[in-house]
Amino acid sequence: MSQEKVDRYKQEKANRKKNMKKEKAQNTLRKCVVVVVGVVLIGWIGYSAYGTYEGKKPKQEAQLDYSALTGMGTELEKVNGSAQ
Repeated sequence: MSQEKVDRYKQEKANRKKNMKKEKAQNTLRKCVVVVVGVVLIGWIGYSAYGTYEGKKPKQEAQLDYSALTGMGTELEKVNGSAQ
């Protein structure tokens, strides 16, 4: 049993640099994922808040005057009627 512990310790010591490098890369990747998720979450909250704010603003309505078109229609009818 004691020899197994010694062998395991030697193997861990031999792979220590490799294991530490792997752990460091995993920690960096984890931090990057957390940052990306945080930025996406903050962006989504901001976009939703902006949409809610814009939705509560009064909308400007355009008024269209069709009287000129109806007048033009009757004048065209007069021109077509007198041409025939």
